[in-house]
Amino acid sequence: MIQAKDIMSVNVITVKKEASVRELAALLLLNDISGAPVVDADGRVVGVVTESDLIFQNKKVHLPTAVAILDAFLFLERPEKMEKELKKIAGATVGDICSHNLISVAPETGLDELATLMSEKQVHTLPVMAAGELVGVIGKSDIIRTIAQGL
Repeated sequence: MIQAKDIMSVNVITVKKEASVRELAALLLLNDISGAPVVDADGRVVGVVTESDLIFQNKKVHLPTAVAILDAFLFLERPEKMEKELKKIAGATVGDICSHNLISVAPETGLDELATLMSEKQVHTLPVMAAGELVGVIGKSDIIRTIAQGL
């Protein structure tokens, strides 16, 4: 059975959470990658940032749907969701726009579980961690390459 360690990239390109959004865009383009683990000043992985996060920053602001009853407005969406979106859209650093809900895998994680995680959690980049240390990264292209090679 194919495992994460068989298909992961071991030369991992990371980005510091203090890096600017513009620096992130250049990093992704120059290295032809779609995402990268985000690290703090001590080199610990604190999140993941992807092209989708950059694209999100440039979308139109969605105003929450509200219903007027008498003289009151009832919002049909949580105000916290709009606040979170506005912070992400206005973000200037990688730490502002990255996903802090870190989903990572172990080197022994099977291909079927990798594909399931990416699909169900809608993630594009999975850090591979061993004993709390970053040892690799798997992107959707790694899985597609594996399928194409018939492994």
